[in-house]
Amino acid sequence: MRVRAAILKQSGLSYPYAQSKPLHIETITLAPPGPDEVLVRIAAAGLCHSDLSVINGDRPRPTPLALGHEASAIVEECGSHVTDLKRGDHVVMSFVPTCGHCAMCIDGRAALCEPGNLANGQGRLLSGASRITCDDGVVNHHCGVCAFSEYSVVSRRSIVKIGDDIPLTHAALFGCAVMTGVGAVMNTCDVRAGQSVAVIGLGGVGLSAILGAVACGASKVVAVDLDDRKLQFAQTLGATHVFNAQDPDCVQQIRDVTGGGVDAAIELAGSVKAFENAFAMTRRGGISATGGLPHPDSRVSLPAVMMVAEERQVRGSYMGSCVPSRDIPHYIELYRSGRLPVQSLMTSTGPLDTINEHFDLLHRGDVVRHVIDMLNG
Repeated sequence: MRVRAAILKQSGLSYPYAQSKPLHIETITLAPPGPDEVLVRIAAAGLCHSDLSVINGDRPRPTPLALGHEASAIVEECGSHVTDLKRGDHVVMSFVPTCGHCAMCIDGRAALCEPGNLANGQGRLLSGASRITCDDGVVNHHCGVCAFSEYSVVSRRSIVKIGDDIPLTHAALFGCAVMTGVGAVMNTCDVRAGQSVAVIGLGGVGLSAILGAVACGASKVVAVDLDDRKLQFAQTLGATHVFNAQDPDCVQQIRDVTGGGVDAAIELAGSVKAFENAFAMTRRGGISATGGLPHPDSRVSLPAVMMVAEERQVRGSYMGSCVPSRDIPHYIELYRSGRLPVQSLMTSTGPLDTINEHFDLLHRGDVVRHVIDMLNG
């Protein structure tokens, strides 16, 4: 099967991407799905800072790479062992395939699935196979999804079925922004009604975390960023307090307004300084979580004595500590009830051909989530 896709051939090209064009729109060849795989037609795909981290080289991945990890799709063809899906079903993809039988999956920590993360690092599907080729040879799979493509072959373990009443452009956001941000609040930090939450870094994931904190009934929802536009936007989503991180008194002001610090501070900026500030604005006995994925060489410095004397918890949050098959349906029900208005995060839509230009907008902070509408682009 011949389809169009955005292929990253080399990481680290210079910004602006509209000029360097790291992503090439090419025609690739998709092999048929294997026994435990599914051919899907990509409906919508969100542009995420995690994609930018691959483009700029902060998160090395094998190239050439069929990029994109946040998507909704429509089932076209199922492998011989896939009996619970059929042609026409609407699905959301998870960017970590979950095998269901490794130690992490058995422990309910599907985001840490060992075979799934190994396959992602190798640029292959969960089966170990590669189903994409181009004129130059094999093309690697990005997170087993390859969202920036007209069609994709994915593992059944990368798919969550959803109802057909959800607009597919909205549904795409559940595959990363919502799962990661809301999950960081509900799973990693286990925020309860009446508690206080700070979110540092207001990209698509951070703003999803704001929505998650509001949905949990947090009494104080504190938004922190360097961009006043994003702070204003966070207020429209329910943030009760906003602070610009450039203010040298930001942390103390947050401690003052929350009576000694927040119960949970969640860093989603990908910045060591932001996480250190998150720790500093957390109250005694509170949780400081990080899900921002800074450069692999980054190191954090924290006052060790406070970990003991104040019983502080420091936690990592990958994929919102989610079990996709459990949590995506739950978050969609919150969306249906109006408690999780994720459509508010969708800044714009457009075709595949303008992808480099829209990554420039994301890099500059001019969009929250730009969604490639593959069906109507």
